[in-house]
Parts: sequence; structure tokens; C-alpha cells
Amino acid sequence: MEIDKLIEKIAEEVYQKVASQINNAPANFNVRSNSSMNNISNSNNIGAMIDHTILKAEATIDQVEKLCKEAIEYKFASVCVNSCYAAKVSEMLRGSGVKTCCVVGFPLGAMSIRAKAIETKDVIDSGATEVDMVINVGALKSGDWDYVKRDIEAVVNEARGRALVKVIIEACLLTEEEKVKVCTISKMAGADFVKTSTGFSTGGATVEDISLMRLVVGPNMGVKASGGIKDYKTAMAMINAGASRIGTSSGIAIVKNEKSESVSCVESSSCINCGRCKQVCPTGNAKIIKGGY
Repeated sequence: MEIDKLIEKIAEEVYQKVASQINNAPANFNVRSNSSMNNISNSNNIGAMIDHTILKAEATIDQVEKLCKEAIEYKFASVCVNSCYAAKVSEMLRGSGVKTCCVVGFPLGAMSIRAKAIETKDVIDSGATEVDMVINVGALKSGDWDYVKRDIEAVVNEARGRALVKVIIEACLLTEEEKVKVCTISKMAGADFVKTSTGFSTGGATVEDISLMRLVVGPNMGVKASGGIKDYKTAMAMINAGASRIGTSSGIAIVKNEKSESVSCVESSSCINCGRCKQVCPTGNAKIIKGGY
């Protein structure tokens, strides 16, 4: 069977399954993964799920060094930077337990497959142990699933055994069906994570997207929420929807906010103003009565 038809077939089966689960869910349905890596209570430390991030064009070496020191102090999962800082970050983080994460094909994803593979090799040779790659959104929008799969596989094959691969799908630019398909392709291609956003496009992470992505990839693949996550309640909403990693430049504020919270987001009855409510609050934090909170 041709790859395009195979992906269409698999994605359609997944899409029907997702639609069935959502349609048959109770009113207070809240998607969660059974995977222990998504359960914040296992670590009692939201910092261990945060990729401490600085990707803006004007970032200076002093800011990158400061980020590394903060990541070590707060025991974040990784420091996520552009590829030119891979060696420096790896050197600063050596022995700390904090990983070096670099973006590839960032932020547009419109580089050639070979260019992404070469960049992947370069950052790993420079010390990166996690790679966040951007898909070719144009190829996806053109329905060229074979190209999308080969694009991801090139990075996965280069990283195999040396680094984790997170696939940035840029969810804000995709239809629901396209999100299902690209998550399916990412899993088929052997990626370790799917990730919502670059933070440089028209939108960031949403609870709805995280819930959908988790349903598609299942409990054992990583899901990373990134883009616009600036406080503890929003981070917890993403985690309770199925995220196993949070990409943010506001990691310290989130961790400090966590320590000051007397109840978790799951137990709270407050609205986080995510703006994604329909018939029910997608995080389960607020009850909607007669169209109001």
C-alpha cells in the first residue's frame, strides 16, 4: 500500500477512535494518560517536567548562561536553546542531571530534509541529548504525507540512540484531522514526543490540543505543551490534559507559584481563562451553568 494511503487509513481509524471517545465521554470528562511520566504526583516537582527555554533571536550568551544556572538550581528537565548554543549549554550542564535540548529546523520547518538531518547531527555532536524539530507545515498542508514522514525519520535516524526527538507540529496552523494525521505519522516515524508549538506562530498550546494529541499517541509517547504557558495553573491544566513536558521561559514563576498553591489545579474550582470552553470546561476546573461560570 502506498504510504499516503496507509497514513490516511491509519489516521482515519485513529480519528474515529478519538471522536468516539470524545462523543461518548461523560460531562466531566478530563483526558489523562495512564503513563507514570505524565503524573505530577509521582515526582512532586513540576520543575522536573519543564524545559527551561530561550529561543528569541536577540538572546545573548549572558542570558543563556543565566538560564543554565537557573535550570540547575530549580532542577528543570532541560535547557532548550538554538543550535549555536549547544556546546556552551552542554558544558555548563555537565553532571547536573539537566539535559541539553536544541531546536532543529526552527521556527518555520521549511528547510530541506538533509539540512535538518545535518543540523541534528551537529547539535548532538555538540552535546544535545534532546532535539525539538519543526515539521514541514507546507508539505503537510499539501497532503504530502510521504515527505512529512521522511522529514521526521531523517531526524529520528540521526538521533537514534543518542538523543530524544520531539516533533513540533505547530498545531495552531492545522485542522483537527491534520493534527491527528501528523501525530500518527510522528509515532510511525519513531519520534519520542509530539509538541504543540514553536511559540513563533499564530498561537501556542491549548488544553484541547494536548487532549487530542494524547488520545492519538497513547499513554507511552511523550506530549510537550509549549507556547504561552506562563503560570502554574495553566501548566497544570496542560499536565492534567496529558502533557508530559512543558516548554516555557516562565519556569521559575511556575515553580514558585506551585509552592505557594494550597490546592492543586485539579482540585481547584477556579477558571484559568483558557478561552476554550464549550459545553464543559476542558480542564474540569469550572462548572458551566447556563452559559456562565
